[in-house]
Amino acid sequence: MNRPRIIVNCAMSADGKIALPSRKQMRISSDEDMKRVFELRNECDAILVGIGAVLTDDPKLTVKEKYVTDPKHPIRVVLDTHARMPHDALVVNDVAQTLIFIGEEANFQDTFSENVSVISSRINEEGCIDISFVLETLYQKGIRSLLVEGGGTIIWSFLQHGFFDDLFVYIGPMVIGGVSTPTMADGVGVVSFDDVIRLRVFDFKKIGEGILIHYKPE
Repeated sequence: MNRPRIIVNCAMSADGKIALPSRKQMRISSDEDMKRVFELRNECDAILVGIGAVLTDDPKLTVKEKYVTDPKHPIRVVLDTHARMPHDALVVNDVAQTLIFIGEEANFQDTFSENVSVISSRINEEGCIDISFVLETLYQKGIRSLLVEGGGTIIWSFLQHGFFDDLFVYIGPMVIGGVSTPTMADGVGVVSFDDVIRLRVFDFKKIGEGILIHYKPE
């Protein structure tokens, strides 16, 4: 299949958590890593998150001028199986173009502004948006580089199907804890050791007070 180059990026605590036990987002990256993230956004054609991240954190998914001069905002992509996108969400403001993928049987009662497109998507066996359909559609729209930022269920879906070329994990010097606290890769997980997703450490370095590890598929 034709698909964009896919970069998965996330920040987690030393114990692998990406949010508070309440699922509310918190800043884990150092200021130096935030600069790296916004530069990465600026280099990509599109940035993708799931509706869960929108509902809990209300992100803009744009590039801050504090970190990047003359920013180029990527196209914002949201996977929203049951069409739950709030009409006042920051991700559908007029700063950049937004694509919302919804399930085949879902529909919004109202329309969004002209910069927002709603695309009906295939559903997979788990009842979620079919990632293959999304990637093929984005490629057809001229998107050649895609940054995936979460949350954990979305990241798991991309890793599970091998839909990534680079995985950047920033590990902050903190412990959050909590048996049900969101992790980098939520979802059903693997069934056996033979099914684990193999990675190759491509590079690693200290950034601020944390460590950035760059993985590639084995």
